[in-house]
Amino acid sequence: MLFNSLEFLLFLPLVFSLYWLLNRGVNLRWQNLFLLLVSYVFYGWWDGRFLVLIAFSTLVDYAVGQRIEANQTSRKRAKGWLLLSLITNLGLMGYFKYANFFIDSWVHAWAKIGVEMNVSTLQIILPVGISFYTFQTLSYSIDIYRGKLKPTRDLIAFATFVAFFPQLVAGPIERARDFLPQISKKRLFNADFAASGLRLMLCGLIKKVVIADTAGRFVDTAYSLDGLSPLAVFTAAALFTIQVYGDFSGYSDIAIGTARLFGIRLSTNFRMPFFARNMRELWQRWHISLNSWFTEYVYIPLGGSRKGKWRAQINIMIVFVISGLWHGASWNYVLWGVINGLLLVGINLFKGKASKEGQVADNRWWPTGLETWQMFRTFSLFALTTVVFRLRNLAQAKSVFAQLLGLHPGETSVYRVLEHSDLSKFEARFFAAALLATFLIEWASRLPQVYQAYQRRPVIRHFSYITGCAAVLALTRPGAGQAFIYFQF
Repeated sequence: MLFNSLEFLLFLPLVFSLYWLLNRGVNLRWQNLFLLLVSYVFYGWWDGRFLVLIAFSTLVDYAVGQRIEANQTSRKRAKGWLLLSLITNLGLMGYFKYANFFIDSWVHAWAKIGVEMNVSTLQIILPVGISFYTFQTLSYSIDIYRGKLKPTRDLIAFATFVAFFPQLVAGPIERARDFLPQISKKRLFNADFAASGLRLMLCGLIKKVVIADTAGRFVDTAYSLDGLSPLAVFTAAALFTIQVYGDFSGYSDIAIGTARLFGIRLSTNFRMPFFARNMRELWQRWHISLNSWFTEYVYIPLGGSRKGKWRAQINIMIVFVISGLWHGASWNYVLWGVINGLLLVGINLFKGKASKEGQVADNRWWPTGLETWQMFRTFSLFALTTVVFRLRNLAQAKSVFAQLLGLHPGETSVYRVLEHSDLSKFEARFFAAALLATFLIEWASRLPQVYQAYQRRPVIRHFSYITGCAAVLALTRPGAGQAFIYFQF
């Protein structure tokens, strides 16, 4: 079930109404059971067979948590139970996500030395959201093993933590120590909190429908044509980066906003990443929940920065290679991880340790010339890495970069791409206006006095809501609800 679908438009008000009615007449356990059931309905809308997987993973980690706690006096036994959780969860994710990849790689490796192997892929279907809920359940077991969390005895509460429908499919990836306390106590309806959730949902829909989906139509057309000019290549890369941001941060906004309707606070996943002045800042603001997960459960256990500057850079590269593989079973994703890791290592080596630089143009309306150049440079570097991410074919990516560098320049201009796309002039202009407005609003929201002035003027608030709804409706084509990009990960 997509957030930008008619089914969800009917599903959410019904679930919201029943949820708060139950809050008045039944105890907390029954309310959580209702939330769990509707989460399973939401997830099973894609393919009911995969409910078995998420239920199995839930039961394993619930039992493992109890056993780790019971064996705290014997670290060897506790570690054995933790290994069971790791093997089960990573094994399931590895099978469904990487089996075809390794079979194909094995066949191609033998083919290069002239040995043809009659092995075919298994045509395994990737369960939606498995990469996200796997990391979520793993953090529960690891935190119990580390003594940072006590296991819950409430199976319904734990299952709700794993399957909570707003963030089940594409995050944010929540920690049990932050989520379980919220699900384990009675939640009271807060109109202001719910209203803030609705505002976030509207922002997310604008990012998805108006910005991401429109940009995607240009990008798809550009990469379907031959002989792109250098400017057309860069424009396609930049718009794909904007598409991914609008799509994924839009999903996160809708997820966080929907959770607020049910009295639950989820963590922030994006924090104005395109206002970053270098790659280190960007990765502190982009997909925050995943990056913090890798930092806590991979980077720090590897030694972090405790074993010297060079070992820290090696650890960063390991994290980015794993992050690339997490995004998908393809060598393109690995290369994407390596490139971003090298860019971050370069910043660390030449710029030194991270310092409290503060946000760009802190307490100022406009950035300096240097800050403007730094933001443009960082965005451009990140956009160029997405060429590898988008094409998923190294030969095609090589050809595109050759066109960008002018080695094999083409004659297909940006205007020609627009002509070949199905974008009307109205849609293209509306998209440009919406994109500019979104960035200006995000830029202005850095200043607390702007937000306070916005809150004090209900006329402006209501006008912005109406305008936002009109924008979503204006660029929503019948039957064109596009899936979110990160569903494939």
